Amino acid sequence: MLVNRVERGRYLDSVALMRVSRKLEALAGVKSAAVMIGSPSNRELLRGAGLLAREGEAATPNDLIIAILAHDERSGADAMRQADALLSETRVAATGESLPRARGLGGGLGLMPQANLALISVPGEFAPHEARRALERGLHVLLFSDNVPLEDEAALKRLASERGLLMMGPDCGTAIIAGTPLAFANVLPRGDIGIVSASGTGLQEVAALVARMGGGISHGIGVGGRDLDARIGALGTLAAIDALAADPATAKIVLISKPPAPEVALRVLERIKGTSKPCVVCFLGMERDQSPMFATTLTEAAERAMGKKLSPFPSREMKKVKGARVEGLYCGGTLCAEAELIFRRKGLSGHRFVDLGDDEYTRGRPHPMIEPEIRNDHVARAMANPEVGLVLVDVVLGYGAHENPAGVLLKAVKGGKPVIASVTGTEQDPQVWSRQVALLREGGVAVAASNALAAELAASMIS
Repeated sequence: MLVNRVERGRYLDSVALMRVSRKLEALAGVKSAAVMIGSPSNRELLRGAGLLAREGEAATPNDLIIAILAHDERSGADAMRQADALLSETRVAATGESLPRARGLGGGLGLMPQANLALISVPGEFAPHEARRALERGLHVLLFSDNVPLEDEAALKRLASERGLLMMGPDCGTAIIAGTPLAFANVLPRGDIGIVSASGTGLQEVAALVARMGGGISHGIGVGGRDLDARIGALGTLAAIDALAADPATAKIVLISKPPAPEVALRVLERIKGTSKPCVVCFLGMERDQSPMFATTLTEAAERAMGKKLSPFPSREMKKVKGARVEGLYCGGTLCAEAELIFRRKGLSGHRFVDLGDDEYTRGRPHPMIEPEIRNDHVARAMANPEVGLVLVDVVLGYGAHENPAGVLLKAVKGGKPVIASVTGTEQDPQVWSRQVALLREGGVAVAASNALAAELAASMIS
């Protein structure tokens, strides 16, 4: 039985709706469920999942769709009643906040006329309009939204450049501006190292390692994963480099990205060389010479910025794994890419690395940093698969991340196979880095001091 109900004129945060959806799917008698805003892209997702009925087809972007596919009529009715209760809880939680609330940009500026930055997280089809309005009012923008057309991204970044503003994103998951964490970010000490990053977890990893080596961050500026594409031309990256070069609190600059287009790389490197401040460049996967400017891993980038080596953890004796493959199951896309790159550089093939934060796995679901249970099914299958000899994972802490990701992971770590993890975070994070490390070790997981060192340890165990 498929049933849709549309609530007119109702909007709720997408992460809250995803959590309600997962709770509904876990009910007895429910095959699948989703609660989404009725935007065209969301209706298409529901249609593709076989969850869109005639009532839902008529929904608008101002409406909320509750879609339930149940085994029978009674189960569907029970699930819809449960949906009402869950959405009521969400409403109470939202209205119980002590922070001032506004329904739009104008209202927000009325409450905070001194604000100079807007964080925008709305469905991708509406995001360019909101970002443009903010830029035209003289605000820097962090655009968390994804699914923004490339041509809109380029136009927004050109507008920001004309107005001397930072345009971070779209699909910008992390930033730390003047000590203030935005979106997914860690609690970090202030310092003199500024970071420009196309990757959220890449920024988090380098910043957390800097903090654990005794340093601090002036600013961490995210630019979005497509910024160094030839069609964007690194507009956000160049603006961020200029901002850090002019910032008196920044003494060193670290640049993190997957390999940019060649002509874009030249443009960025020329801008870096034109600054008076020492810089470290980590273009993951791009082979470079031994110049002190270039780092091949995120760990090395942090080390070069700090001018010291990261102390590795004492490791217990681990047996070699013969004739079996490594399964890398990651919440952070850049951490996954870095581990795969380390294996490739060592000539190790036939191993599998999966970014579970990719759209393929998160469509209609929260990101695994928010709900790490999503990864547990994959971990359990890997532990039961005789072809898999070792499982490699990341654990990412900070604001926005799950309150106890290590505890969730340990539910799936059964079967006696070696599991190697790294923990990205700091001692001041809500989850407390040392507690998460200790919890994993108590559960039999080997923990390395960084993501790169975890991949190196896993590679060393493959004969």
